[in-house]
Amino acid sequence: MKNTTLNVTFNTDKIDALTFHMGKKDANLQTELTETIQKLYEKYVPQTTREYIDDKVARDALGKDRLRKPAVPVIEDFQSAET
Repeated sequence: MKNTTLNVTFNTDKIDALTFHMGKKDANLQTELTETIQKLYEKYVPQTTREYIDDKVARDALGKDRLRKPAVPVIEDFQSAET
């Protein structure tokens, strides 16, 4: 699965205060933002579209696994039975 990086502009003093207070509660800004974007995705993208994308991601992952594993076992030091 390919990911996209988002850039957000926000006041530096506010970010500093936010990360300071999140740190006191063992919260992580990156984690919170990722969870929020996931909720927005689930809210606005129709269920059928999400199912299609989930299926596509699963198929892509399966295809990559197949590339890693050889379909036919590799036999080293193969010798003909006729010799």
